[in-house]
Amino acid sequence: MGGITLSITLIIIIITSIISIIAMQSGTLLELLLNKPYRVKHNKEVWRLLTSGFIHGGWLHLIFNMFVLYFFGRNTEVGFAQIFGSQSAVIFILFYLIAIVVSDFPTFLKHKDNPRYGSLGASGATSAVLYSSILMFPAETIYLYGIPIAAPLFAILYIAYTIYMGRRGGDNINHSAHLWGALFGLAFPLAFNPSLGPQFFESIKNLIGF
Repeated sequence: MGGITLSITLIIIIITSIISIIAMQSGTLLELLLNKPYRVKHNKEVWRLLTSGFIHGGWLHLIFNMFVLYFFGRNTEVGFAQIFGSQSAVIFILFYLIAIVVSDFPTFLKHKDNPRYGSLGASGATSAVLYSSILMFPAETIYLYGIPIAAPLFAILYIAYTIYMGRRGGDNINHSAHLWGALFGLAFPLAFNPSLGPQFFESIKNLIGF
């Protein structure tokens, strides 16, 4: 009888969920792992830029991010296997960890002198995974509240929505992390396989009838 093989995506989900659940019940751990740009800059607590991606503010926050990661992470793993071959698992892990830091870095620059600001969650990294999946498999259909939307169209609408909400503000959501995570998710595979770009835009042209 063969053993159970876990995908990298599922392993990340398990680790993130365990840490998040423990942190939800431990204010001390939550405070230690939270991304606080002021403490990163003034106390050199640089680990916060990474560890904040493994904690969440509540069950809904955790479930939504892990839901997105579950459904699009496996696609991204398959796409990375086509690009990177036998090294794809290690590169996927590095991609995910770097995405956490990259997506939060603009927020760090903005709030590095604000001692009251803090952020948490895997939203930036899951956005990176989502957009890598869309880039590599643009023919996919995404179901938003049961409504089918072509993946390239969803990519455009989501970035537009993120930019709008980030400028509007007032909802306590770090839309900047979503945006920069999405851009990193597009840029990373493109850097190693530029042909993905023309394929993606060809899908958009077909979508709008050109």
